Amino acid sequence: MAKYTKGQTWGALKKAWKGYKIAKVQNDKEKMLEYAKRIRTLQEELGLPKAKFPHLGLE
Repeated sequence: MAKYTKGQTWGALKKAWKGYKIAKVQNDKEKMLEYAKRIRTLQEELGLPKAKFPHLGLE
């Protein structure tokens, strides 16, 4: 896997949250789950606490 800078990772996290919010408005569970997993992965890479998405089964 390629190594990204912290800035790139933060940018990706911001985009993932935006995508998640759009998917939520559209009530697209599949995309919401996809973005939620990406958000959690990026948060882990940045050493942040992982967001919980109980409605998607991610605690």
